[in-house]
Amino acid sequence: MFIYKGNSIEVYLDGPSLEEMKSIDKKLVDGFTFNPTLFKKLHAKDYISFSKEIVNLTKEKPVSLEVCSDDYEETLRQARLLSNLGKNVYVKIPITFTSGVSTIDVIKTLISEGIKLNITAIFTLQQIKEIIKVISDTKTILSVFAGRIYDLGIDAKAKLSEITNYVHDNSKCKLLWASPRMSYDLISAIESNCDIITIQNSLLAKANIFQKSSKEYSLETVKMFYDDAMLANYKF
Repeated sequence: MFIYKGNSIEVYLDGPSLEEMKSIDKKLVDGFTFNPTLFKKLHAKDYISFSKEIVNLTKEKPVSLEVCSDDYEETLRQARLLSNLGKNVYVKIPITFTSGVSTIDVIKTLISEGIKLNITAIFTLQQIKEIIKVISDTKTILSVFAGRIYDLGIDAKAKLSEITNYVHDNSKCKLLWASPRMSYDLISAIESNCDIITIQNSLLAKANIFQKSSKEYSLETVKMFYDDAMLANYKF
């Protein structure tokens, strides 16, 4: 849990290594999120075996694991396999297939089976409106890719505020701020009234310097440049 000016947000670590999972601050980290791209970066060879290792290290904290499928039947099969790995598993289902067709039928089926879901790769309020009736009475996580919305030159904070208000007014679902680009996203996510932020360990660590003064941090920066110049033995 991250707290800023009396307001808090759940923190899910995004794609940590197995070693990082063993050494995390359990008071700060509330859960974990993964996807196939992160598995590739972590050099996972067998998807299910690696998922089992992750679940064993989560200590019952929520963990989101994503399917690697692109059609209705295969997505259901993979989702059931992942869900059976642990009661704390949320199965990540992309908001559409690669064709752009909505995964709403998949979502509807899995919800009816009581499988916990994290709907991922969401960019717009309209995408949520198209599925909200199916998930409104569940604790489904809705992952909105704020960082990538910023990449498009759009004010993600304003968009997330609008989306969060709609979700909270029309469902029991949780809104997750995804793909952060900097540590300040922790504050932006809180101010947007999001329930969860998923963040890399390297960015989360920078939250420790939020209490520093600008003057103090400026001086540290000056010293860093000077020390690096001395270590490199640069001569003029």
